[in-house]
Amino acid sequence: MPRVPHDRFDCGPGCPVEATLSLIDGKWKGVILYHLLHGTLRFNEIRRRVPSVTQRMLTNQLRELEADGLVRRKVYAEVPPRVEYSLSERGQTLAPVIEALRSWGEQHIAKVPSSSSPVRPVPAEDHVAA
Repeated sequence: MPRVPHDRFDCGPGCPVEATLSLIDGKWKGVILYHLLHGTLRFNEIRRRVPSVTQRMLTNQLRELEADGLVRRKVYAEVPPRVEYSLSERGQTLAPVIEALRSWGEQHIAKVPSSSSPVRPVPAEDHVAA
């Protein structure tokens, strides 16, 4: 599980943001949540949609999302076993956040010329002094 720096998140104006980010942090959680926005998926379906993730990492990220109450895991008593993942009611409330991240990425990341990293640091002369 990710480290939570506080037991309570009502300590100041930024803490609710920190609390939210602590639930969706991790390289793949946002992507997994995005794909589950569109409906229930089996493990291998998620894996096909996110080919860069390893099986172990996907398993860990799904377990954390389930433990945080964002994803529901349903196991069917069949041979071979069938497991399906879907967003819980709580997870569905993240839909506007995930869609906003997707929209921002389409508007900003897609415009960056291709390089080894899609996000580049802003040159010092472009920073506004506080």
